[in-house]
Amino acid sequence: MEALFGKVCLVDKSGRSFPASTLAANKVVGLYFSAHWCPPCRSFTPVLASSFSTMVGAGKAIQIVFVSSDRDEAQFQEYFETMPWLALPFGERDLKQTLSSKYGVNGIPKLVLLDGETCKVITGDGRNVISRDNTGEHFPWEHFCQDSDEGAKKGGW
Repeated sequence: MEALFGKVCLVDKSGRSFPASTLAANKVVGLYFSAHWCPPCRSFTPVLASSFSTMVGAGKAIQIVFVSSDRDEAQFQEYFETMPWLALPFGERDLKQTLSSKYGVNGIPKLVLLDGETCKVITGDGRNVISRDNTGEHFPWEHFCQDSDEGAKKGGW
């Protein structure tokens, strides 16, 4: 994860800092590209928060990092208060842009699910994965995503 975030520390909503290296303890790390001003984001965030809390409560090794597209720090803080996970600090705009480019973020919300150890992309469509498996029954989703991709190609879902 340090390869993605460098020396930048992530924050929780109380303001505590966490080195990016701590993310590697998770089987799955989600990068959640979202913003306060985006209606689809504001609809999906409570769904994701509920799913995340359910999975963490069930002992699933998952962490999510909010990567904000908010227009200012105040919007970021207000929106981040609704989230039970970590965030890239709002001031890290260059890193936000780098991550957005790396993962092909052309619209929000977008949830990219990564292998916590290798940083390999499990899926760039984590929003669909959470919508289809909100309790994490198929966690960590490697085979579920492959099967789902095949199913989608065949019109199976």
